Amino acid sequence: MARIEESVEVGVPVRTAYDQWTQFEEFPRFMEGVEEVRQLDDAHLNWRVHVGGRTHEYRAEITEQVPDTIIAWKATDGYQAAGSVRFEAQGPDRTRVTVVLAYEPQGAAETVGSWLGLASRRVQNDLERFRELIESRGSATGAWRGELVGGRAGAPSGARTGDDEGANPWGDLRL
Repeated sequence: MARIEESVEVGVPVRTAYDQWTQFEEFPRFMEGVEEVRQLDDAHLNWRVHVGGRTHEYRAEITEQVPDTIIAWKATDGYQAAGSVRFEAQGPDRTRVTVVLAYEPQGAAETVGSWLGLASRRVQNDLERFRELIESRGSATGAWRGELVGGRAGAPSGARTGDDEGANPWGDLRL
């Protein structure tokens, strides 16, 4: 299982960074290899990505979403992948965005790319492009402020749900 963790600081308030990240269908604008993301409902996404010379299509479930704090997801249809994005205020107009991904490389190209750190660099470059996108706009193109726990509407906004010490945002996928 490969694991990636990358961060970037963006020059916008935490709410703006989080709100823009909830616009999943805009991911192809800054994520290399992401051809399309369709939001099926509040907790489910269909992804089409091009990685390692191959196109993968898979569904993902948002397992946790707490406004201005975290969005965590896992693939649900055989592709072994999960991830989280955390948002931490670094001041009134600065936010640290941290992406953590865990995935099982598929095929020789993805395995070699993982060993060489290519996937990690890709994620860092995606974060840099996210920073350019949100800083150039100064505001989010939309927002979803709902909260999900376990793929369902959950605790009131601001409740600590998966951010507690020892919590596993990966659901069934172990690192």
